[in-house]
Order: sequence, then structure tokens, then C-alpha cells
Amino acid sequence: MVILDNHVTKPGWCCGYDDGNGFFGDTFFDPATWIAGLTKIATTFKGTSNVVGMSLRNELRGPKQNVDAWFKYMQQGAEAVHEANPEVLVILSGLSYDTDLSFVRSRPVNLTFTRKLVFEIHRYSFTNTNTWSSKNPNEACGEILKSIEDGGGFNLRDFPVFLSEFGIDLRGKNVNDNRYIGCILGWAAENDVDWSIWTLQGSYYLREGVVGMSEYYGVLDSDWDRVRSRSFLQRLSLIQSPLQGPGSQPKVYNLVFHPLTGLCMLQSILDPTKVTLGLCNESQPWSYTPDNTLRLKDKSLCLESTGSNAPVKLSNMSCSSPNLSKWQTTSASNMLLAAK
Repeated sequence: MVILDNHVTKPGWCCGYDDGNGFFGDTFFDPATWIAGLTKIATTFKGTSNVVGMSLRNELRGPKQNVDAWFKYMQQGAEAVHEANPEVLVILSGLSYDTDLSFVRSRPVNLTFTRKLVFEIHRYSFTNTNTWSSKNPNEACGEILKSIEDGGGFNLRDFPVFLSEFGIDLRGKNVNDNRYIGCILGWAAENDVDWSIWTLQGSYYLREGVVGMSEYYGVLDSDWDRVRSRSFLQRLSLIQSPLQGPGSQPKVYNLVFHPLTGLCMLQSILDPTKVTLGLCNESQPWSYTPDNTLRLKDKSLCLESTGSNAPVKLSNMSCSSPNLSKWQTTSASNMLLAAK
């Protein structure tokens, strides 16, 4: 599936705060020209079945950005795309490099069409450099997840939300990236958001005057013939499949996800009383009961703590005596399970 993205007006590397491409009325961002361009592209790809959406503008930013202009022009752009091509999804980005949609909580977007509006957000570790570098990773994660929720994640209650850019330096040496990625993957899995990774390419013909520059966020290596990091692809594997989906869900259950590896908690084949990490599509379903018991669904086995610094185990005794192990979310991120 293809989503067409209006990235910049003046060709070049994106995105500077005052590069003239950032907001309506900037040197290179005339609203009338922009709407004409959206109309032209929407018309060109009308009837092209794999073109499923149009993102109206990438990473609005700069000193001119303001909420009133956002509503005026984004609504005009959305209507122009819909009129030219009623089949495509219309995707709206927020302010401040697509991190802020907080204003639509109290002022809804007013359009003539329904059921095809999508909101998009971007998030990297460098969006919040100081938070990731100065705080405990769980504290930082909790703070960032609140920022994502307040900045646009709340739209998930009523609309699709598309995490249209996220990624890390795949050389593995960036400490902030390594702290951030588990947090964002956990959020993406829990909320079953659609997403697009930055980025596929391993290098550029020309970037900022440099020929053949490597792209270390690239899934492919600099020669484009190998994957740069297979472990990173493993970490993405769970969120590559729909986890909730539309319509009725007759088989509702939980997975216990480990974002550091991209694996899930499974019952061990070698010893049924133990748990291990394995492929999420091989995981038995778990149920998390109102009394905070973590039970293998359809089995009389529950996860039990056996003491400080000792491995957990599966037992039927802990199911009949829930006090043996009450598992609760802990830490600021709410991504850890602990028992006392």
C-alpha cells in the first residue's frame, strides 16, 4: 500500500525550523499552490488501488505556525483531496514537527466527509533528547508516553492514528535511541497503531552536498543489498501484524511482549513449569484476571514468583491461591510487571 506524502515545496533535505518550507505563508509554502498540487496528485492517482492515502504535509513547523491557520488550510486541503479522489484516506499532521495535535481535543476538525480521516504523529529520541539522557529510562518512558498521549495519541479513541515516522541509529551506539526504542515499540504494540519506519534506504545519491552519504537509520546497509540489523527487524516483527483489528473479536487474549528483543513470554517446551522468550506468533494466550493473576488461558497454570532473585514458575497452586502471585504494572512507564 502506498501513501503519498507532500514533504517539502523547495526540493532539499528536510527539515529546518526556518527553511521556508515549514508553514503556510512561508517563502516556499503558498497555500493556493499547495492545494493545487494536492488536487493534481489526488487526480493523477484516482483509481490506483494500491494508493490508499494522502498525507497533506510533512512536519509543519517554524515561527509562523499557529492553530487557526492549521484549521483553515488543513481543512481546505482535506476537502480538495476528497473532491478529487473520494477513495483515499486523508492524513493530517500536527504542529512542531508533527508532535502536537493537542488542539484537536477541544476543537474538532470540520469536514464534509467521515470515516476516512487519519491523524499522524512522528517521534524520535531526538524529539526529547534531554529527557532520555538525563532520566531513568522508565521515568523517561512514562514522561514521553504522556507527551504522546497529550500530543495526539488521545485521537485513538475516535480515529486511526498513524505513527508515520520513528526509528533509530542502527549502529547501536546511540544511548538515547536504545532507551527510546523499547518504549515506542511497547506503545505501538499495545495500541496496535499503523506505522512507517524511517527509513528503508541505506544511503543517498546526494544529500546536503555529500555524494553517497550513508543513512545509519536505514533498514538496508549502505550498498542496499543486506539488512543493516537483523535484530532490529526481529524487534519490529510483532507490530508487523494486526493485534486487535476492527469488528468483533471472539478470541480476546493477551501477549506478554518483551520490546528489548521483540519476543514474547512463552511456556517452555523443555520444562512446562518454566517460561522463556520466543516468537510472538507461537505464544500461548494469557489472561490477566481482575485479581491480578497472570494465567495461561485455557490452562490451570498461573505465573508465580518464587522469591527475590529467583526465576518465576508456572503452577496450578498459584491459580487456586492468587495471593501467591499478584502481578501488577509498576514503574513510571507501566511496562514492567512485578509481584511482591
